Order: sequence, then C-alpha cells, then structure tokens
Amino acid sequence: MPSPLSIRRVVLYKHGVGYFERRGKVTGSETAHLDFKARDMNDVLKSMTVLDLSGGSVSAVSYDSTKPLEQLLSEATIRIPEHGSLTALLGQVKGARVRARIGGGQVEGVIVGMESFPVVQGEASVIRPFLTLLLGGALRTFDVLELSELEFLDEAVRKDLEFYLATVMSSYKKDSKRLSILTAGEGTRELFVSYVLESPVWKTSYRILLDEAQPPLLQGWALVDNTGDEDWVDVELSLIAGLPVSFVHDLYNPRYQRRPVVEVRSEAGVAPVIPEEALADASYESAAEMMDDGPFGSSGAAPSASMMPMAAPASRKRSAIGGRGGRDLRETLEQSTAVKTFTKEVGDLFEYGVDRPVTVHRNQSALVPILHRPFEGRRVLLYNRATREKNPMACIEFKNTTGLTLEGGPVTVTEDETYVGEAMLDTLKPDDVRFVPYAVELSCVVSVENDEDEGPVFRVHIDRGTMVAEFFHQRRAKYTVRNKAKRPQTLYVEHPRTGWDLMKDAPTPTETTDGFWRFKRELAPGASDTLIVTERTKGQRQYHVGHLGAQEVAFFLDSRFIDERVAKVLRAVAELREKLSRIDRDSSRLTEERNKLFQEQERIRANIDSLKSGASQRELVERFVTKLNTQEDRLETIAKTQERLEQERVQVEQDITQNIQSLRYEAEL
Repeated sequence: MPSPLSIRRVVLYKHGVGYFERRGKVTGSETAHLDFKARDMNDVLKSMTVLDLSGGSVSAVSYDSTKPLEQLLSEATIRIPEHGSLTALLGQVKGARVRARIGGGQVEGVIVGMESFPVVQGEASVIRPFLTLLLGGALRTFDVLELSELEFLDEAVRKDLEFYLATVMSSYKKDSKRLSILTAGEGTRELFVSYVLESPVWKTSYRILLDEAQPPLLQGWALVDNTGDEDWVDVELSLIAGLPVSFVHDLYNPRYQRRPVVEVRSEAGVAPVIPEEALADASYESAAEMMDDGPFGSSGAAPSASMMPMAAPASRKRSAIGGRGGRDLRETLEQSTAVKTFTKEVGDLFEYGVDRPVTVHRNQSALVPILHRPFEGRRVLLYNRATREKNPMACIEFKNTTGLTLEGGPVTVTEDETYVGEAMLDTLKPDDVRFVPYAVELSCVVSVENDEDEGPVFRVHIDRGTMVAEFFHQRRAKYTVRNKAKRPQTLYVEHPRTGWDLMKDAPTPTETTDGFWRFKRELAPGASDTLIVTERTKGQRQYHVGHLGAQEVAFFLDSRFIDERVAKVLRAVAELREKLSRIDRDSSRLTEERNKLFQEQERIRANIDSLKSGASQRELVERFVTKLNTQEDRLETIAKTQERLEQERVQVEQDITQNIQSLRYEAEL
C-alpha cells in the first residue's frame, strides 16, 4: 500500500545528509506507513518529527524489529506454506468466525475444519477440498473452489494474518524496514513528517562567459542525486553550504544493560558488636587590502572596458548561434537559464532555495540552475614558477559581487563564444577576490635568475666565552618577462615567502598571501619587462674565545669586530694558552723519561737476580746498585718537577677561565 505521505521538501547539505519533509492526509485513526533502508533507521529515529496539523494526535510510531525473519514468523500463530496456502490457512484457524459468499448468497459460521473428497468430473474422479462450517446448530460442507469470498470476522485472527503477510512482504526487501505512524482523531487531517537521512553531497559547477563590452557573466548549476527508492516529484529544493555537526548514533538496535545479581540474604546468629576505637585526632580534607582602488575601482560599479578581456579578431566574432541570426550566446543563456534563487544566511550556513518545483526520479541525478548573474572581473596573467616555469597562466581576476556565497567547484570558461579553458573555483564569500587560472598564456615568456651571497657583519657580541658575529644572507631573484602578444597585458608575479625579509630596494608587493608576495607589472605589446626581488635573512657565526689565535685576533681587530680592550684580553688568553701548551709538553716529556727509567730499573734488577756468587759477580752487582741509586735520584727530581708543573697548569687554567668569563662586549657595525 503506497504511503499517503509524499515528499514535499528536500534540503541537501554539503556534509552528507539531507533533510526531508512529507505531508499527506489521514482519516480517523488511520495508520501511515513509511519504508526506509535498514542503514537509515538510526538517522530517522534520531531526527524524526511527526505533527498532526489538524487538531488530531499521534499516538505512537512503531517500526520493524531487528529480529531475523524466521524468528519473527515463529512468533506468529499462523503459518502459511509455499504450496496449498489456502487450505493450510483454513486448517489452522479452526473456531474462527467467517462470512462466506457462495454463488449468489452468503453464510456466517464457525470453521470446523477442512476435508478432501473425491468428485466425479466426466469419466474421472478428482480430489477436491471442502470447508466444514458450523451454521447455527448444523454442520455444512462447502466446496472451497466455489467460494468467491471469505471474510474473517474475528479481529484477532485478522490481525495475526495481516502481521504474518506484512512480515513476509518486508522480507522481499531485505534492506527495507517499515515505520508506522499511528494517529488518532476525527475526519480527514493533514499529517507532517520530517527527518534527516544520509544523502550524497550536492555539487556545483559553473560557466563563465567573457565578453569584451559587458561584465563577465557567471552561471551556476547544482548537481543533486536521488539515491532513494522514491521519486521526488515537484519538491521544494534547497541547498545548504556549510558544515553543521552531524554524527551517527545507534538507536535502532536494542540495547541491554548489565544488571547486578542480588541474592536473598539469610539471617545468621547475632554476634557481639565491638565498635572500633576512635582516633585521638581525626581531620578530613576534601582550563591585504587587494590594491589601491583595485582593478575593479572603488565605486563597486561594473568594470570599464579596459578591465574586460580583449576581443578576438573580428573574423572569429559570430553574430548568431548556429547561423540562425539575431541573438548572441549571452542573450540566449540569459533567457534559457533564467533562474531566481532565494538565498539567506543561516548562522554560518548559506542556503540556496530554488524558486520552482524540482522533479528527480529515484536512482537519477539532475542539474539544477541556481545562479545567473554578472560579476566584477577581468582577464589577467599570473606567474608562479612552481606551477609553470616558462609561462604565466591566463586568469580571471574574480571579485564575488553576486551577493551569494559561492561553493567551490569546476568552472568552464567561454570567451567570444569559444571554449578557452577550465578552472576550479574556491568557496567565495561575498566581495572575496580570487584569481581563477584557466589556460597557459603562451604569448608571454618568463625567465628567472637567482643568486645568493653573504652580507657584511652588522653586530658582534661576546658573552660566557663565545663570540657571535651576526650578518645577513642576501639573495636576488631577477624575473625577465617578454610579452609577445599584440595587446597590453597585466601580469602578477608570485614570489615565494620563505621567512626572508624584503630589502628596502625591493619593489612593494601589490598583494601578500600566506605563501607568496604578488608583484603587479603592466606589459606593453611586444615589450619586455624586468622585476628584481631582493631579500635577506639573518645568519651568524660562533667562535670560542679560548680557541682564538693571534692571527684571528688581529683580523677581528682590523675588521672592527672588537676594540683594543677586547683584543688585549684575547691576546692575554692566547699567551696563557701557549704557556699551557708548553707546560703540557714539558709534563709529557718528563712522563716519557720516567717510564723509560722504570723499564731500565726492571732490566737491572733482573740481571742482579741472575748473577751467582764470586768476586767478579760482586763487582758487577755493586755497579748495578750504583746505577739504580742514580736513577732513583732522577725519578725524585722528575716527580718534584711534575708536581710544580701541575700547580702551574692549574693556575694558568684559572687565569684563562677568569679572563674569558669576565669578558663582556657588544658592538653594532
């Protein structure tokens, strides 16, 4: 049974949902049915609003369970098999009151059962089903095939049968769930239902018509998709731009809560109560302005002819479309796609309301005109080396004077009734300005030269033993542009912003974006132009004061990085470092001598141990002992000298540290 509630209004959003309104007539306590896909039930249950607009009431809204079909059918008191359905049904409802129409009359009675009897037909015998009814106090049997109508008079039997058939019917659409709106009231009333469903995102595409003598013309189309199971016939269509919050929440599937298990408590014998001892002391404590007067002028009026794209050669100009004469492309577009779009701001959202009914059949899509207005703009060139190294892009300098928020989408550009390119349009608020590139401008050639060097040191400071010399890294980009076209052109050069600063001799950018400086250049026909952009950034070199030599100190003094006072301290530090080096060399030499003496003594002692008794042997031993005594004297002298050198070393290091730590200096060069 089709729903009396037809779709009257559709609102599509950019974040993947659609808002639907239905209206229809119900009478008395009639129930209205709506079918939804199973995946849409959560959105429907979350958002549905039902109103009786004529004084009645909505008593309840019921919907199909999530139980499997077999389980639902098992709960029904009636089962109808695939074959022999009528006889099987009548056999299951014994005791049910029915009204039967047989031939020209009718009887009322109670079903007793079904029987099968042979009936002679010609020369053959055929088994025929017969229904036995209790009529008053008599049993009568009727040939089932002669029954023209059988009405169940018991409400319970009728509802069970309707439930069974509706359940089986819903199984044919396994993804479909039925929602029933139960109403109460008198007479015929109007019912209103609204809800939100997941829907395809509506899309936009644009056409721009460039004309030498008139402002550019923008035509906008919305692409909408009806992926539902129902036609949209003469619906009121609105399209919303923006991003409201939306989410999926499971309301359809039954939700169960774990409950605690509580057992019956049994009383035990009462034991003596021993209260706890109180504590002695218990205490408790308890988150650029676009340009001066701009290419569009400061008055907001339509652009002049100098702002319009240059005309094509006269030989290309067509006076008519398809040779039919009298009307140009612009006039034809304005008449054939005349559209009035009602727009309004809804918080941060923007609504396009189509002024005429829209029809989109199920599983089909449609292009709906939403915009047809002139705007302020002109043809310019935009060069970005990362986009194309040798040529700029032909662009429309687009100012959104349509008064509407324009959603992003593809743009097809026509100039002088000829297709000239395509582009992508960003989302534009009213009065926003964008460059819309649509083609490569081969008549303009750009070459770029880059060089980089280090500028002079401009600041020096010394602190905590470190000298820092600050200087500027400088770089220069030279853009050489040749306009080979026979018409003047306006060029914008985009130079990357990488954290460097423009130098004072660099030209002032016309515009500044997050990633680029834009420099405007006016190109004469057949002429060349040069743009030089110079930038700088700070750099620094660090030196450890304790490691500077005399030559480096002399260079810094000559370069005026330091003054004579600082140079004197640095020379003293260098002399102390040289003295420290001498101490280290002397200490190393003495250590090497001491190690050789130790090795010699080990050799002499080994020789003494190997000698035997005898006069000649004693003389040799005495000689070895004398030599050992001399070496021991030298070792004592070395130890005393090394101790003195270590004391000197400590003192020199302290002097170096004191000189370095006490040195503070800063100079602006």
